[in-house]
Parts: sequence; C-alpha cells; structure tokens
Amino acid sequence: MMSLPFYQKLHQHYDRSYRNRDLRTTMSQYQQEKKSSAIYTHGSTAYSSRSSAAHRQESEGFTQASAASYQQRASQASEFALSSAVSRKAASAYDYGYSHRLTDSSLRLEDYSSKLSPQTKRAKKSLLSGEEKENLPSDYMVPIFSGRQVHVSGVTDTEEERIKEAAAYIAQRNLLASEEGITAAKQSAVSQQSASAVSQQSMSAVSQRSTSAVSKQSAASKQSAASKQSAASKQSAVSKQSTSTLHQEEAFEKKSRKVAIREKAEHLSLKKTLEETEAYHKKLNEDSLLHAPEFVIKPRSHTVWEKENVKLHCSVAGWPEPRLTWYKNQVPINVHANPGKYIIESRYGMHTLEINACDFEDTAQYRASAMNVKGEVSAYASVVVKRYKGEFDEMRLHAGTSTLPLSFAVTPYGYASKFEIHFDDKFDVSFGREGETMSLGCRVVITPEIKHFQPEVQWYQNGSPVSPSKWVQTHWSGDRATLTFSHLNKEDEGLYTLRVRMGDYYEQYSAYVFVRDADAEIEGAPASPLDVVPLEANKDYIIISWKQPAVDGGSPILGYFIDKCEVGTDRWSQCNDTPVKFARFPVTGLIEGRSYIFRVRAVNKTGIGLPSRVSEPVAALDPAEKARLKSRPSAPWTGQIIVTEEEPREGIVPGPPTDLSVIEATQSYVVLSWKPPRQRGHEGILYFVEKCDAETENWQRVNTELPVKSPRFALFDLAEGKSYRFRVRCSNSAGVGEPSEATEVTVVGDKLDIPKPPSNIIPSRNTDTSVVVTWEEPKDAKELVGYYIEASIVGSGKWEPCNNNPVKGTRFTCHGLTTGQSYIFRVRAVNAAGLSEYSQDSEAIQVKAALAAPSPPHDITCLESFRDSMVLGWKQPDETGGAEITGYYVNYREVIDGVPGRWKEANIKAVSDEAYKISNLKENMVYQFQVAAMNMAGLGAPSAVSASFKCEEWTIAVPGPPHSLKYSEVRKTSLVLQWKPPIHSGRTPVTGYFVDMKEANAKEDQWRGLNEAALKNTYLKVQGLQEGVSYVFRVRAINQAGVGKPSELAGPVVAETRPGTKEVVVSVDDDGVISLNFECDQMAPNSEFTWSKDYVPTEDSPRLEVESKGNKTKMTFKDLGTEDLGIYSCDVTDTDGIAASYLIDEEELKRLLALSQEHKFPTVPIKSELAVEILEKGQVRFWMQAEKLSGNAKVNYIFNDKEIFEGPKYKMHIDRNTGIIEMFMEKLQDEDEGTYTFQVQDGRATGHSTLVLIGDVYKKLQKEAEFQRQEWIRKQGPHFAEYLSWEVTGECNVLLKCKVANIKKETHIVWYKDDREISVDEKHDFKDGICTLLITEFSKKDAGIYEVVLKDDRGKDKSRLKLVDEAFKELMAEVCKTIALSATDLKIQSTAEGIRLYSSVTYYVDDLKVNWSHNGTAIKYTDRVKSGVTGEQIWLQINEPTPNDKGKYVMELFDGKTGHQKMVDLSGQAYDEAFAEFQRLKQAAIAEKNRARVVGGLPDVVTIQEGKALNLTCIVWGDPTPEVSWLKNEKLLDSDQHCNLRFEAGKTAYFTISGVRTADSGKYGLVVKNKYGSETSDFTVSVFIPEEEARMATEEPLKGNKKAK
Repeated sequence: MMSLPFYQKLHQHYDRSYRNRDLRTTMSQYQQEKKSSAIYTHGSTAYSSRSSAAHRQESEGFTQASAASYQQRASQASEFALSSAVSRKAASAYDYGYSHRLTDSSLRLEDYSSKLSPQTKRAKKSLLSGEEKENLPSDYMVPIFSGRQVHVSGVTDTEEERIKEAAAYIAQRNLLASEEGITAAKQSAVSQQSASAVSQQSMSAVSQRSTSAVSKQSAASKQSAASKQSAASKQSAVSKQSTSTLHQEEAFEKKSRKVAIREKAEHLSLKKTLEETEAYHKKLNEDSLLHAPEFVIKPRSHTVWEKENVKLHCSVAGWPEPRLTWYKNQVPINVHANPGKYIIESRYGMHTLEINACDFEDTAQYRASAMNVKGEVSAYASVVVKRYKGEFDEMRLHAGTSTLPLSFAVTPYGYASKFEIHFDDKFDVSFGREGETMSLGCRVVITPEIKHFQPEVQWYQNGSPVSPSKWVQTHWSGDRATLTFSHLNKEDEGLYTLRVRMGDYYEQYSAYVFVRDADAEIEGAPASPLDVVPLEANKDYIIISWKQPAVDGGSPILGYFIDKCEVGTDRWSQCNDTPVKFARFPVTGLIEGRSYIFRVRAVNKTGIGLPSRVSEPVAALDPAEKARLKSRPSAPWTGQIIVTEEEPREGIVPGPPTDLSVIEATQSYVVLSWKPPRQRGHEGILYFVEKCDAETENWQRVNTELPVKSPRFALFDLAEGKSYRFRVRCSNSAGVGEPSEATEVTVVGDKLDIPKPPSNIIPSRNTDTSVVVTWEEPKDAKELVGYYIEASIVGSGKWEPCNNNPVKGTRFTCHGLTTGQSYIFRVRAVNAAGLSEYSQDSEAIQVKAALAAPSPPHDITCLESFRDSMVLGWKQPDETGGAEITGYYVNYREVIDGVPGRWKEANIKAVSDEAYKISNLKENMVYQFQVAAMNMAGLGAPSAVSASFKCEEWTIAVPGPPHSLKYSEVRKTSLVLQWKPPIHSGRTPVTGYFVDMKEANAKEDQWRGLNEAALKNTYLKVQGLQEGVSYVFRVRAINQAGVGKPSELAGPVVAETRPGTKEVVVSVDDDGVISLNFECDQMAPNSEFTWSKDYVPTEDSPRLEVESKGNKTKMTFKDLGTEDLGIYSCDVTDTDGIAASYLIDEEELKRLLALSQEHKFPTVPIKSELAVEILEKGQVRFWMQAEKLSGNAKVNYIFNDKEIFEGPKYKMHIDRNTGIIEMFMEKLQDEDEGTYTFQVQDGRATGHSTLVLIGDVYKKLQKEAEFQRQEWIRKQGPHFAEYLSWEVTGECNVLLKCKVANIKKETHIVWYKDDREISVDEKHDFKDGICTLLITEFSKKDAGIYEVVLKDDRGKDKSRLKLVDEAFKELMAEVCKTIALSATDLKIQSTAEGIRLYSSVTYYVDDLKVNWSHNGTAIKYTDRVKSGVTGEQIWLQINEPTPNDKGKYVMELFDGKTGHQKMVDLSGQAYDEAFAEFQRLKQAAIAEKNRARVVGGLPDVVTIQEGKALNLTCIVWGDPTPEVSWLKNEKLLDSDQHCNLRFEAGKTAYFTISGVRTADSGKYGLVVKNKYGSETSDFTVSVFIPEEEARMATEEPLKGNKKAK
C-alpha cells in the first residue's frame, strides 16, 4: 500500500496532483507492455512527428512569453523542470497511442524521481499568474478553455478515470521524447548543474500544451531541423553527461517509494498549474468569454488503395463547446444509412471519421464543420481511392482522359498531374461609399474538372483571412466566388485577394477596394473615425482606441466624442463632456458584468461628424472577477470548484501594493498600474488612489466614494502641464493599509508626440489610371498607425484623399486618376496622438501607363513549307506593354524520335511582320518553334512551344490558310475583320476568300459562311452581330483548284460598344476644305494614329494630308473626287483595338462637294425673309432676320432701285445679336407704292431679300395702316378692348359681356335694346374691366339689337350686338344645346295609368325639339303612348304597358345643330319592377275610386231648439253600394220612432228626429263601408231650451257690470 499524508487521505478528491497506488500500478503496466510492443507505420510516424514538432514549437513560444512573469519562481521552476519533461513525453506517447488506436498496454512509461518539495501542506493550485493569484480568494478555481493538446485532469468524474488520464499523460510525454532521439531515461537524469537550462526547456514544453493550432509547415520545418546531425550532436551531449546521470538514478532509487510518488505528484501538479495558466491567458478573451470555433488540428488528405480503411482526425477549440459535423461532398454523413461504413468518434477533444473498406465511390472531398453560437468554421480534406493496375475502370475517369495509359500518376485530387486555375470576369479596382453595398466577384475555371471535388476558396483583406460577419458575406456557387459588403465602412478599404487552392496548386487574384466617406449631415463637418477597438477591459474602465479620419471637413479636428451603448439596448450615451484629441480614452462609469459597444465621433468648429462603425461587444469584467461567478458561470467549467478545508486567516490589514507605475499619460487622463500586496489575507481587497502636487506632500484621495477593485485605474480632471505624484493604498475589512511607494513625477500631457511628416515623396507611373507613390518614414516616429495620401491636379489647388484607411508601409498605389492629367501628391503620418503635418508636395507626374515588355505571341502555325525552309505565322501579343511592337525573334529546334534538341536562333535582326521564312532547314526533319516579341522596354517572354511541323515540299493544289487575322472597329452589332493572303497560293493564284463565323461556345458543326460569293478584298465588315455575344472567325482562300484549309481563329471577341468609343467625323472648314477627324481618349504614351483607305495604309498618297496632335488626328483631302471613293479607317497603335472608319460613296461625295461650295462662296443665311407689318399707331415696319450677323455686318436699303437713307421719313435699325434688320415709316402715302429690298453684307458673305407692294396689296396695307391709326385715336378715351359678345352660362342663361379700358369714375355705361334704354339694377365698378348683362330664360321675346355705350368728358365709344335672324338662331341653338346638356339621365316612374320615362332640364324652350324612339324606331304617339313637357320635366307616358313595350328607349334633344341622346333600358328586372309597381298603383287607384265615401250633406255642428224636428240628408257613393250605419257617441245607433234612420236608392241616407230633446245632444257619425274601404262623417247636435237662453242673456250683462266695478 502506498501511504499518503494524513490530510490527503481525507481530502484526496480535492487535490488531483496526488495519486494512490493505482497510479503506480498503471504506470508499471505501461512500462512492461511498451517493451514488448513497437507499432510504427509510415502514416503514424508522420502523424507523431508532426505532434512532436508542434510541441517543440509551442514550448519555445511559451518560454519567451512567460520568462519575465516567472522570474520570482525560478527556484521552483528548476525543481519541476524534470517533471515537466516527463509529462511532455507522456503526453506525446498518449497522443500517439490514441491516434493509432493502441491499447493502454502499448504505451511505455519509465520511472522518474526528483527531490522533495519544501512545501509542507498542499493547497489547491490557482490558474492565474503570481500577481493575479494574489487577487483571488482561496476557495475558487478559475475556469479555462482547453483544446485537444491541453490535457487537464479533473474533467472526468471518477478517481479511476483520473488515474488513467495521468498515466496516459506521462506516457504521451515519454513517447514524444523518444521520437526526438533522446531516451526518456537520459532525459530524466539531467544533472543538477544544468537545472536552469532544463527549467526553460520544461517550461516551453508546458506552454506547448495550450497552443491552439499548429500548421503543417511549422511541423515540417521543426521535423527537418531535427536532422541526423542534430540527433547525433544531442546523443553526444547526453553521453558526456552519462556518468552524472547514472549517479543521479542510483540516488533516486535509494529513496522510498512513498517519497518518489509524492515528489512526482508535486511536479505534475506544478506543471499542470503552468499549463492551465497559459491556457487561461491564451484562450480567455477578456472582452467576451465566448469565442468562435477554431481548428487546433485540421484533417489531412489521404490517398489509399481500395479495400483499405482510412481515418481523418481533427481537433477543435471553442466555447460553448462546438458541435462537429462531417460532410462528404457537402452532404452530411449519416452513419445509420450505411451501417459499418462510417465510424464517427469524439474522445478527449479529438474527432475522427473512419471510412471502412474504401471503394472508388469514397473518392470525394470531406469537410469537418464545427459550429457554436459564435460562428462556424470548416476544414477540408480529400480522399482519393486508387485501384490496382488491371482493375481500373475507364468509365470513372473524367471525360476526355479515357485514352490515358493506366500507369499515369494519381494526385490527391484525381487523375491529373497538375491543376490549372484561371480567373475570368474578374473584379477590378472598386470604389464605394460608406453605407452602400458592394459585391466583388470572380469566375473560377479549374482544369481538368473533377466531379467530386470542390476547391478551397478563401478571401483575404490586406493579407488577413476574411471571416463572414454581419458586415461581409462570402459565397461560392461552384464556379464563382463572391464577396458581398452589406454596409460599406472605411474599415473595409484595403487590398482584397481571392485565393483558390486545388490540392497542392493554388492561384490568387487581388484588387484594391476604396471606400469614400459618406456625405456629412452638416456641411463642413469631419468624416467618421474608424477601427474602434477596446484595448483593455476591467471592472472599473475600458480603454477604447480608434484611428483618425483622413478628411477633416475643411477645418482642423478639435477632438472626439466617445459614445457607449449597453448590449441589448439601443440607448447611446456620451462618455466625455469635452472632446479628447488623443486617439485612446478610458471609459469609466460602467456597470460591472455588463457588456457594451462603443462608437466615436469627430468634431471641428463646424459641427460633429457621423459616428464610426460600432466596436465589438466588451464586458466590464477582469479575469479575477470572472472566476467569482460560481453561481452562474459564463465560461466553460473544465475543472471543479474547489473549496479548501483550510481556515482563512482574519484580521490581517493588507500591505502596500508594489510596482506602481504610470503606464499611460495624456493631456486628458493618466492610467496607473500596480501589483497586489503580498500580505493581504484571504478576503478580497479594494484600492484607494492618492495624488499630490510634485512640490508638496499634500496627498489627496482621488476615489473616495468609489473604491477601485482592479489593480489599474484611470485618473481624470488633472491640470494639463502640471506635475503630480501618485500612490495607492489597499483596504479590506481589517482596515486600510500603508501606501505604496509614490511614482516618479509625472507631467500631465501627451507622452506620445505627433509624428513628423514623411519625406522624399516620389510618384512613379503604374497604369493609365493609377500612380505608385513612395516615401520615407519620419524620423523618431513612435506607434505609427499608418499614412494618409492625398492627390491634387496640378494648378487646381483642390486636394482629394487617395485612401480613407491608413496604410502601413511606405508605398501605395493611388487609383481612380484621370488619364493624361498631371498630379502632385502629399502624405501624412498617423499615430494615436494625431496626424502629422503634410509632407512637401511631390513633383508633378502625368498619369500614363508604365512601359513593360510585351507578352508572348501565340497561335504559331506553318503557312508554307518547302524542302529546306518553312514560313511561320503567329498572332501578336495580347498585351504590348504600353509601347509599339518593334519586332519578333524566332527560335527553332529539331525533334528526333519525339526528343527535342537544342534551341537555335532563326533570325539575328528583328522581324517586323507576324510571319517569317526560316531557311537552311533539313528536309523531312520535324521542327518546333517559339517566338518572342520586343518593344522599347525590351524582349518579352517567348511563346509556348509550337506544335511539331515537318519540313517538306507542299504539293497541294489548293491555297494555304490566310494568316494574321485581326479584328477592329468592334461595335455592339458589327466589326471589321482583316487578314493577309496565304503564303502558299497553290497551283493557281488566289481568286477570293470565304469568311466563316460561329459563337465562341458553339460546336464545330455550327460554323456558317458570311459571304456566298468569294471576296476579292482582304477585309470584311461583319454586320448583324448580337450584343454581348462572343464570336470567333476564320478565313479560307480559294483558287481554281478549290478552297484551302481555314486560317487560325480570330477571337473570341465580344460584340459590344465600349464606353468612350468615338467615330470618325467629317468636317468642312470655312475655305471649303474637307477633312476626316478622329479623337481618342485612351491612348498609351507611344500610341500613334494610322490612316488607311480600304484598309491599306495611305502614308504616301499625294491626294491626302495627315496631321496628328495629342489625342486628335485629321486627314485632309486636297481635291476630293471620284477617285477618292472608299472606306477610310483610323487605327490607334498600342491600344486594345481602338479604331473607327468612314465610308465615302457617291451620295456622300455629292453632299460634301455641295457643302464645300457653300463654304467657299458663303451667303448670309436668312432666317426670315423681308416682311411688313402695321404697328399700333398705324406705323409701318419693314423687317427681316438673318441666322447670325457679326459686328461688321452692313445693310443697304433699296426702294424702286434707289438707295434710301435714314431721315424724317425712314428710321433704320440693326440688331446684330438677333440678326433682325428693321425700317420704320410713320405713314404710307400713294407715292410709297413699289419694291423694297434689303441688301446684307457680312464679311465675305452676302444676302438680300425683296418685298413687292403694288396694286391691291398696297391699297389693303394702306387701308389697314389708316384703320390702326384711327383705332389708336379711339383708344385715347374710354373704349372697348373687347366688343360686345354673348355667352350661354351653365344655368342656360344668356350673358352679354364686353371688356372696357381706359375707364375712370366719371365714365358712364348705358345698355339699349332696340334703341330703348335698359335699366340695370347693379352699378358697374369696372374693377375687372368686364361689363355684363344677364338675360334669364332666354327665348324669342328677347330677340333684338343690343347696344352698350361708354362716355365721359374724353369721348365715347359704343358697341352693338345684333341678336336677330341668323344671329338669334345661332344663339338659340347654343341655348338649346346647353339645355340639352343639362338633361338628366332617363328615369323610370310607375303611375296608376302606366309607366312614365322622364328627364329633367334646367328649363324648357319650344326651340328644343324632343324625339322619342323605341328599339331604334321612332315612337308614334297615340292615346296610350304620349309625350309631353311639364314644367322642367320631359316625359313619355306609356299607359297600360304590355310586354311589347319592353326594350331600349332613347330621348333625343335636338338643338338645331346636334342631337343629344339619353337612353334607358326598360326590360328585364327594370320592366318587371316598373310593371309590378304600375299594377299596385292601378289597384290602389281603382280602390280609391270605388271606395265607400260620404259625398256631402252633413254639417259639422247642428244647433236646434228643444222640441223642434231635425232632418239631415246625406249623399253616399260607392261601388258596390256601401253599407250604412249610424253612431252616437261612438256607439251604434239603431233606428226607432224617435230617431228615424233610412238609406234609399243606394246613395241617399236620411237622419230624422221628430222632436229633439236635450238627451239628443251629442256626437253623431255616419259610417259607410264596402269592400274597397270605409269612411266616417261626424257631426255634433246641440239642443237648447229657450228659457235658459233668455235667463243666461240677462245674467251676462250683470256679470259684466260686476267685473267693471
């Protein structure tokens, strides 16, 4: 039994550094089985070597990073160094064993020992470094992130599993050491004298456990470093120490087993602490505990034979723990769909995919996709399954490769030895604006194409991979890669690279993206800052940094405002009251544990600019506080929360902090940093910061109300330029400790100076739209962020930014410049303190493309072959390098039995044409050729080697292929194709050519001829192309023997009119000279114009003269004639085929000659011939107008062949601006009859115009002039501006109106009709100058002659209007028309007699004729169908309607000129409803007619004296005869002797009372009734007694007297 300390027996599960005897037993088992097992394969060795190299690299990195923070623990590091080495070997051995599926017994472990630790009592180790550990309470354990290579004990739940973990851990380290060529035994026995060196090595080994990813290149470089010589040197060094090593081992063996186990446990614990500390710092993001997945180890590609198994490994880190999914050709792998085919496992952070019994269908691209809430990342690997020779299935091959031999090489990406990656439709330099969207795209063509594989596509910005986010998205469609910006910001500006990898081959393409500033909301406000990043975060403050904008809005930036917003809300608040100039600022006043985002705004004297892009979220926490979140941890818990049993010590006042220093000082704030005190107790501590002036000892506490929780603090409100000292005190429940040592004197101000301006600004040419600018970095520059470059057109004084994101380095390409313009440049340096002054302006440079050597020629072909010579042809380079091709050099070599020989020069002097005859060749020898082009910049690269041609005499009868095909004048529907005749014409001369065309992607059987008859010329203008379609062309020559073989292809060429394309323009100057003119805006520096006639150069033509200057050229005809008919074209050399042409045919020749004649003998163009007009006062104006007149134009005025001059009778005037020529005469006399002529002379041009005024024409003009003079006189008093006229209003009234002028208050207006004055109620006020007379319901009685008279002291005027005869008829017709238009739609009305159709008008006059029609037939009026007018209603009555009356009824109102119709459809439901209503009304009328009623005879009241007889007679009517009954006081009254009631003849009722009594008084009623109704007639009978009346008569006077009294 292995003994344990007493405290470990009770609490062994709290301290995983101690192990019981099961640990040793497991180790021994590893030792024994390792000796009998040695499993090494080629693949496993590579895998293990890679892991070993990765560990070494990680070890070296950690040694340098952590050396300073662990100097205080150097002695402890020396003690656990040996144990760390042991652990590293064990970790590698474990890694190796797991990756190759070895059992635990396959691993070997050796025994190691070291001296005892001086520590007497074990406490749980922290995960923090020394200074951070001081801040933590003892009963918490900080969580860490762990990837595959980080082995952390305590993750499992049982003690047995933890023991196995530790054993595997040590075995892994053991095996790694053995792979490096150093035995574990010798490694563990390093002498005490080299303990320090071993310490560094072991610390490096520990650090490598926390490294998240190791690349293959790094592993390969490390493995190559461990060469044989290195291994030998290591073995030699170890052998020298062998003696001390043996003694050390013997000493260790004498130790008790208990001590050895305890010692090893301590070293393992210490080593693990360092591991966890490094992992903590590496993986724990202070801003956000969550982080996206990342691959620590990516799966690698495999090539295997059929029937074999293959396993893909990968390891992923991230939190929350990523979920990993395997894909095959982008389809998720379902292990249940193919049981036993796939095995997917995840163990200790290692994910594996095993494919069993591979077959050819398993050849595919496999993807491991890891995803959590922070994002997704993928890694790719390819598996190629090979078949043994003889089992190869040719049908599986890619199309076109089935003829390959079965023994050709197989690559990891299929049956191709090399992949060719091409980019088409590439994105160019792009310009965007903030807030806009932008998409960069490129089509990727990979040959050969492999069906089951997709390339690895990655975008980069300034060399850094682009990760998809809410700002940018990537897309791969299978053949096109796209990068889309959903909302551009200046942070997106930079060089973007698309890299496409296929196996071991990759290609990339790059272009720059420029992002301009968005338009400012306030004109003159600065642009937005960029790259807002949280630099440091803790619970007290967060330091924010940003970059200054390039555009300040025209005035210097005064500072910046920082805004914050709590994550989850949309409320922004400003963090600083006054602008800060320094581009870093600590934001305080945050709520601990909350996350925030930030933005920055710049301000100048004009206003505040737009805000920057928001920063990433950052939490107001520091690492120490994150560990205290045990109830709701926000980090992954890879360990257990350990509460020690140790009793905390209380009542200890903390000591002073140490290492207090000012780490940053600006004019706005100062940041202090310190280390926690060593003496602090077990409870948390707070800090108080104090300051004092440098000259005094008057210390003031800065943070009295809010103690500081973190060992850093930012101080504000310090006086700029003043000197301060600072110190810090610690505080806990026991009290406030002593202050720390004060800092050195600190002057408040920016420690970082604004950089000096760069120097030596040198621009150089790049392309025709860009310039490369270089400069020298300013001296003593610190913390440079980058540079801003500005450009200005020479002489403009306006500077524009070339970049909006500071560029690093001292070289930048400024794009978007205007070709041919001259620019100057200047540069500013940027750091956190601000922008430097502008550098000196560079020298001016004109934007032109830089010269370069031409690209290789292509399409080499044999044009003719002889016994000892051959004629070659080729196509000129696609890119001339910005200069004209000056010649070509041809090389050739012999090919014997397929083996090429040495290259030989065919020509010493450059060849100017694209064809050359190589002489002195050997007959029947096979040759290969290559051609290189040359320009001013030098000789370009040679072309690809041509096909093999045999030198032999051609005896074919048909001609050879034409050559040197080229196309020009490309437009959207046409182009011009040119070629040269074949070198070999055959047995007879060439008689013509045939041109064929097809679309570029069409098959070979889709060629179509463009000409039916052979062409004589060596050019053809191809018409009828489809815009945007790519075409290829070929030409065949013909002679008497037949048609020869086709030429090489010309194209592909896209039918499109490029932007900026210009055409040849014909012009004729003032001297009649005819010329053709052409202008090109896309010329290269050495471009020239070349004129041709019918595509033959015209350099030596005596009939033409060519003049070129700058980007313009002119070809002048000396004497244009019929011999000059043809096509004239102009080509621009050193451009991308810029050309244009002009056709001069017979019709165009005539037009140009006529135009030339007009220019030689010019005339003054007349816009208006000579004319005459009468002016207001009766004056006469003669005038004409020329198109234009110069200031020297002169006019002669001729009357009857005699010149007249200006005087009392004639007034002349010339307006040279408008070209109007005038002559005025006050009055026309009889002697003024004749011919008038104006003669114009303007320089060499002349013109004239004549006007004849004789006979009736003159008399009419004279009369008109006199009338106008009288009219002018009339208008001097009150007069009519518009004479009397009439108007029919919308109410069908007639309104007489006139317009008067020159009216005053005393002016009277009187209306007359037929010479009789009409009295007008209203008095005219003449405000609007309109006088009116309204006649309502106009009719024939209103016909007559109306007159209105105006008069005052200045005179009178009158206006008459005759409304009689035809004028009256015309007015009545208009009235009738208005009435007809006022008619409403026909409506249907049912009556007791029948159905009535009617329409209402404003009013009706007899002159309005009304006609009715039924179903298109005029209605004949009868007693049953009648028409009429009642008031304002026009109706048609249909009595007793029948079904024949159904149909359409039209009412036509004829106003004397036009008929106006209204229609109604009396059928269907309309008729049924109307007829039903008619029936109802008819029955109601019959009932009303035959109803029983009392016709008359009964009085209302009957007063009768008592005793008298009452006789009443009443006439009753009804059909049938009504029943009669009497009522008295509402009760039935029967006939008796006293009251006799009789009804005779069915119409007379008698009521008789023989002697009335007072009882007979009352209300009586006669009730008559039949089947149609009843009626009651009431009357009242009043009976009086005479004596009572007399008495009452005497009493009434007495009553009156009493009242009077």
